[in-house]
Amino acid sequence: MLKQHLQFKLSQKLSPQQIQLMKLIQLPTQAFEQRLKQELEENPALESGKAESENLDDAYDDTYDDASDHETISTDEINIDDYLSDDEIPDYRTRANNYSSDDDEKTIPYAAGTSFNQHLINQLNTIYLDDEEWAIAEFLVGSVDESGYIRRPLADIMDDLAFTQNIYVEEDKIESVLKVVQRLDPPGVGARSLDECLLIQLRRKEKRPAVELAISILEKSFEQFTKKHYTKLIQKHHISEEELKEAITEIEKLNPKPGGSYAGNNRMVEHIVPDFSIRIVDGELELTLNGRNAPELHVSREYNNMLQGYKDSKEKTKSQKDTVLFIKQKLDAAKWFIDAIKQRQQTLFVTMSAIMNYQKEYFMTGDERKLRPMILKDIADEIDMDVSTVSRVANSKYVDTPYGTKLIKEFFSESMKNEQGEDVSTREIKKILETVILDEEKKKPLTDDKLAKILKERGYPIARRTVAKYREQLGIPVARLRKQI
Repeated sequence: MLKQHLQFKLSQKLSPQQIQLMKLIQLPTQAFEQRLKQELEENPALESGKAESENLDDAYDDTYDDASDHETISTDEINIDDYLSDDEIPDYRTRANNYSSDDDEKTIPYAAGTSFNQHLINQLNTIYLDDEEWAIAEFLVGSVDESGYIRRPLADIMDDLAFTQNIYVEEDKIESVLKVVQRLDPPGVGARSLDECLLIQLRRKEKRPAVELAISILEKSFEQFTKKHYTKLIQKHHISEEELKEAITEIEKLNPKPGGSYAGNNRMVEHIVPDFSIRIVDGELELTLNGRNAPELHVSREYNNMLQGYKDSKEKTKSQKDTVLFIKQKLDAAKWFIDAIKQRQQTLFVTMSAIMNYQKEYFMTGDERKLRPMILKDIADEIDMDVSTVSRVANSKYVDTPYGTKLIKEFFSESMKNEQGEDVSTREIKKILETVILDEEKKKPLTDDKLAKILKERGYPIARRTVAKYREQLGIPVARLRKQI
């Protein structure tokens, strides 16, 4: 049977303002500028630039709190347009309904360079091919990826030609047309594998002993070459070490990604804008926040006057109340956003200041071996904030230092004990490991076991598997692949 009962429940919920602040803190400078621009476009009550002397933020505190008031007045004499500035004319009022699709487009076009595939098609136009061969060649060019390779098997291309182009040919025919495509520039385009790409480039070179030997190595011993089994290569091809070195030099000059060398490729380049700047002034560290993170915003005077005009009205209708609610929502949203921006600035500055002071020795010298072990909780305890807030600041922000632009999260690292029982940063160990590998004898590179032994001799007792993990994190290959002749 149904029963009624009371239940008390305590729960925590984030307010919309807190959620907005967390999202703003996480944004780097460029994304923050886009978010700011979006807010200015969506909220007409928010304006950029210096505000006038009168304080607008407190002028709309007393508004229509009683939503159930049903007083009626005549609103014939109230014109909302009187409260709007010329700059706030709605977009729809500037549009014409009699626009013809035949009218000239008044926008300025962007210059678009020739695409990589179009560059290849233009070259095909200079080669004599019959209709069928041309269709196959065009399809093959369309299958070339941005690196210059054709990754799909010829059998799949044969099926696609049959289903989409109504062209029924054997793989041998496609193979012969592919040879034509592989004669296009840049050299190596249209290859199906790395060894084929390198061979295409080598066969275009002037015939010399070193080039001939390089071709022979790639054709007969590609796997041994990639694994750097130089001794086996010398024995198999009956050559000297100097001859092998010359052949390898020829191969190293080749481009493994011919498509990447084409100047017409339109690539997205990520520009990093530092969120902070640290400078050494008179022997002390000086931290500044990027000025683009501190915009000047204020509440629109026009919207505030509009709200005040409705507020002073003695009679109120339901439609007028709806208008007032809309205006107040926009004004409140503008004030919340301005407060969130100010709090964001403070949070970023306080967090980075704590990081800078914690790693002062590094910022004064630039020596990564001076980095102290530091985790998110260390900074969170220092500034009395949550770990998640520190994480949002560190994960996507950059700082401009006298030693280059660094990602803030790179200053965080775990700690390990050295032989003296002191806590040292794993970044310090990685830097020493990188230095040891850089100074090793390239003909006999150090194995992970030997690297672990050297680190232990320097006072860092870590296991071989830990050395292997740090080496992989640094992007350094195993000893066999670091070998040179």
